[in-house]
This record gives sequence, structure tokens and C-alpha cells, in this order.
Amino acid sequence: MNAPHPPKVAGIDSTVPSPAHTVAPAPATSGTSAVPPPNAPGALLQDRLAGWVSDLTTLHELTERLARTDALAEALQELLRAGAALVGARRGLVVLEPADGLGPDTTIGLGLARADLGHIETVPRSAMSYGRILDGLPGGDGEIAQPDLLSEDGLDPRHREVAARLGYAASYALPLSTKAAGRLGAAVWLYDEPAEPAERQRHLVGLYTRYATEHLARLLEIERTRACMKTMAEELLPSRLPRMAGVQLAVRHRTGPRGGGDWYDALPLPDAALGLAVGSVTGSGPSAVAAMGRLRASLRAYAVMEGEDPVAVLSDLELLLRLTEPARSATALFAYCEPSLRKITLAGAGHTPPLLIGDRRTEFVETSVSAPLGMLACWEAPSVELTAEAGETVLLYTDGLLHRTGDATDRAFARLHAAAAGVPRAIRHDPDAVVDHVLRTVLPDGLDRTDSEEDVVLLAARFE
Repeated sequence: MNAPHPPKVAGIDSTVPSPAHTVAPAPATSGTSAVPPPNAPGALLQDRLAGWVSDLTTLHELTERLARTDALAEALQELLRAGAALVGARRGLVVLEPADGLGPDTTIGLGLARADLGHIETVPRSAMSYGRILDGLPGGDGEIAQPDLLSEDGLDPRHREVAARLGYAASYALPLSTKAAGRLGAAVWLYDEPAEPAERQRHLVGLYTRYATEHLARLLEIERTRACMKTMAEELLPSRLPRMAGVQLAVRHRTGPRGGGDWYDALPLPDAALGLAVGSVTGSGPSAVAAMGRLRASLRAYAVMEGEDPVAVLSDLELLLRLTEPARSATALFAYCEPSLRKITLAGAGHTPPLLIGDRRTEFVETSVSAPLGMLACWEAPSVELTAEAGETVLLYTDGLLHRTGDATDRAFARLHAAAAGVPRAIRHDPDAVVDHVLRTVLPDGLDRTDSEEDVVLLAARFE
């Protein structure tokens, strides 16, 4: 009698034990091919190899999907979805809480609304499996299976109440940790009925989670770098715009993931004048952010000393850049504004021309072609004067606004002009509404907030 058919090996373990008993294969019948009986060793091996290949294919597909995620929140959602499929659950949550305390801390649910997560968070932390993992409590150093929560002796009353309210009866939790980064968090999958993953399911989800945690650690480091660069850039830019009679100001600033060198400034000057500036330093990352801070601080000093002559301001800035940072270049535009007269005197160094927005005209300001700062042995370009009508807005911006569109330069300029001309009359009195409309129109579908390498600055001044 043949041995009973053993179950498939869990996961991708290719070891196949020898059967306890074997029988000689049946002789082939004349005219027919030999087909091994279902309990023959060959059929057993093929069955196990098929299971192994199936597991490898599943893991490959799931890890490929995870590898395509480039945002931390997206990767956490993918982890929950893949884990739920592997362990046979319908809902779950992941709690991200890095052990080093540097954050970010977040909780994301699968099949759980924000209110459901709020109910779960009312359960004492030590009573939850993810709490035992995150706090290093006894039994929290590995997987935690609770196959029948409501029948457990000593289950926390609040946990019992929440489980009954949300309709889950079992859970399976895994720690998210790596040797290099340490503990990052914990993932929990919830079953509607008493259940627990089989050995093969545990093996597969364990393999997947180990890979996923390494991926999460990389995305976490990127997220921290982005937050750090954003904070540095914001600290080096004005904390608020000045309030002055005769002019209203508004600004929007978008920073790339590595931090960039785009900057802006608005500072009160003697005789009730106002200095407006935008610029862009070449490069990205910490060095570009630091150079941007130094350049902006220098321009402020030159603007206070000789702001009514924008050419002199940029000439001094160019000399400083050439002497102190000869390997770097920058574009800049400085405008000396007299709000009471609505008069603007400006000069640009390789920078995009301002845009004048009014009820009767929408046009780019004609500025002379000039080289960026640091490109020539001596920079010089003539200044331009213009007078704005009451209610008109002057929009200064960096070329990152054009680059993010992905269009050719002429088409990007045309798109910007069309966006400015299409500002509804009802909001033209509000510079904040104007810059928001221009940003949304020029960069639709969230392009203003995507992880583009290009920084974006829009600085609007509306003259009354």
C-alpha cells in the first residue's frame, strides 16, 4: 500500500523527503504512454516542485510591485495589501514608529477608515500585538498570532469591545525591523473569523516582509532627507512677507526632494521702498541650499546699501559669487519698487522675465538678454523701468515653474501667459488667489507637488 500524500512544503523550501514506501512502476501497456500513478515518487516530486515554483512566482510579483513604489506611504499600503493576500486576511494596519525616535511616525490602515484606526488606538497599547512589538514587551520579539481573540483568557476589556465593534476575531502581527536600521514598526492583519495563517503562509509572508522592510528603510531615509532639506530651505527664506502701504504680496515655494537653490525675498527699504528678488543657484542638495542662503543674505545687504540701482546690486552680487564660489553660477532678478508711485526698476541676470497681469493687459516685461551671475568675467546689463496701473500684479518666478511642465521653453512660456490671462476677474484683487490659480493651471494634476528635481518660486506683488 502506498504512503499517504504528504502536504506541500511550506514556502520555497525545496527539500523533498523520501517517501516511506515505494512500489515498482506499472509496466507500460502496448500502444499507450506510461503515466505514473498519482502516489508515485515522481508525481510527488512534481507536485512539490510546482508548489515551489508557484511560491517563487508569487513572491517575485509582489516584490516587483513593491519595488516600483517610491513614496513611503505608497510602500506601506503595498505592504499591507501583499501581506493580506499572503496570510488570507481582509484588513490590517501598519504602525510606523522607528526606534531611533527620528520619525516619521504614522499609522496606515487597509480596509479600516480613519475612525476605525481611532477606535483601535483607544485600546491600551500593551494589550495590542503591535504595542508589544514596538515596546519590546515579552513575546514581542517575533510573530504574534491570536487565532481566536474573543475566546482568549485575560483579553483586555477595551480590546474585546473594539474587536466586536469593528468585526474582527483574529489577528496576525509581524515586526518590521532590519539589522542596520533597527525596529521600524509593526504590521498587523485582521481576520473576520477565528483563523491563523498556515505554516506555508507564515513562511511566505516572513520572506516578503523581510524584503519589504529593507525597502521601507531606504524610503524612510529618503523621506527624512527630504524633510531636512525642506526645513533648511524654509529657514533660509523669509518667515513672512512684509506689509506695506500700496502693495500686497503673496508667494508660493515648492522644493524638490533633494533641496534646491531657488529663493525669493521681499524686504522694506528706506524711503518707503520695497525690494523684491527671486533667483536660482545651480545644483541641488545641501551645498546648493547653503549657497542659496549665502547669496540671499548678501543680496539683502547690497539692496539696503544701493537698492535703487538694481544693476549695482546684481554687479556686487556677481563679484562676490565670482570671488567666493568661482565654480558656481546663479540667475537672479532684483526689482526696486516705489509702491506710492507704482514704479518698478528692475534688472535681471539670466533670469526669466516678470509677468504683468492686469484687466487690460497680460504681458511679459521686456528685459535685456543677460548672462547668469558667475558666467562672465564681468557681468553688466541695463535696468528696465515700468509703471503698473492700479490693481495690476507683477509676477516674479523661477524657471523651475517652466521646467516642471515638461514642455519646450516657448510652449511653457505660452502656457504661463495663458494661465495669467485666464485669472478670473473676481479673484484678481487677491494675490494669493492669483498665484494659486497660476500654479494650478500651469502645473495641473498635482505637478506642483510631485517629487520633481525642479524648485518652483512664484512671488506676486499687486499694486493698489
